Amino acid sequence: MNSTLKETEKTHEGCTKALIPVRDALDILSGKWKLPIIIALSFGNRRFSQLAKQIPGITDKMLSKELRELEMNQLVKRTVYDAVPVVVEYSMTTYGKTLEKLIEELQAWGTLHRKRILKKSK
Repeated sequence: MNSTLKETEKTHEGCTKALIPVRDALDILSGKWKLPIIIALSFGNRRFSQLAKQIPGITDKMLSKELRELEMNQLVKRTVYDAVPVVVEYSMTTYGKTLEKLIEELQAWGTLHRKRILKKSK
């Protein structure tokens, strides 16, 4: 049975059990650049230069590092096409697409939070 936070027993052990998978997810998605890369790729396949243009402020070195990590975690696929010059394209894997609902929830929560905070500051 797949347990959710609501179903987890409210004990120290239950807290630890709930925290481990959350930490795993945050370790994979943490940092300034991973979610912007994932979101850009959720709109379709991109070449390296297209991603670099879509994500303001990211350096080529950092984009390359983050793409390697996302590929290592099976969220992103790198495809090299035999052309002259060589064409490299990045896309979300089927597994990576399972993050779609999570990102939609983060977007919804972030929108509500932004409204709440901006309302308080007026």
